[in-house]
Amino acid sequence: MSIRVLVVDDQSMVRAGFRLLLANEADIEVVAEAADGREAVSQAARFHPDVILMDIRMPRLDGLEATRRILASDQPARILILTTFDLDDYVYEALKAGASGFVLKDDPPEQLISAVRTVAAGDALLSPSITRRVIQQFTRLRHQPPPPAMASLTARELDVFRLITEGLSNAEIGRQLFISDTTVKTHVTRLLQKLDLRDRAQAIVLAHQTGLFEAGEPARWREHSNPSQGEEDAGDQVAGTPMPSMGEGSTRS
Repeated sequence: MSIRVLVVDDQSMVRAGFRLLLANEADIEVVAEAADGREAVSQAARFHPDVILMDIRMPRLDGLEATRRILASDQPARILILTTFDLDDYVYEALKAGASGFVLKDDPPEQLISAVRTVAAGDALLSPSITRRVIQQFTRLRHQPPPPAMASLTARELDVFRLITEGLSNAEIGRQLFISDTTVKTHVTRLLQKLDLRDRAQAIVLAHQTGLFEAGEPARWREHSNPSQGEEDAGDQVAGTPMPSMGEGSTRS
């Protein structure tokens, strides 16, 4: 089944370029285009895309507000912000609006194609530099109280949650905790469901909005968390030594 994509940009040449680029991929189909935010909202409701490539600066309605409206209507689409502006304010507001990641218009073609597949699979796409600036932005804000559902997370789910906020992939989390990729994915799915979050990007936002993993917070939540790690962890120890994060470059988070 192909990944259905909606391309949103006020420049027709940019839209045509993305359509041409994605047309060569057997598992990706561009189902519609939009020239501004209002048209994007309409086209999303009509075509039900899996992924929306969303420009930020557009006439009539910008990409941030279009993102808010689309996600507020319970559309299942993942929104990938498409921009030439790698700026703090846009990153912060887009994540708050529910975007699943960012790509720059001048990124290499293979990186853009990979980004579409990444967010379609339910992962978030945040480069380490963006993640660091988001964290810095949230540390300036007054923390919100965490949701009551935090108390339902197991100790293992809290471990996975913490590593998600550090930008680690499932494979990297598995090496850190000595568990398989499949088990990590199970924990991620469960914690997102318990906290009513769309994806890992929202999990990162929640963690920093509440100061969850700042000094003293993890220990406090462990005292109130469900002690069970679940049957899926049983016998799932894997040999090896924890590996560090892959470092710079775009990562699944």
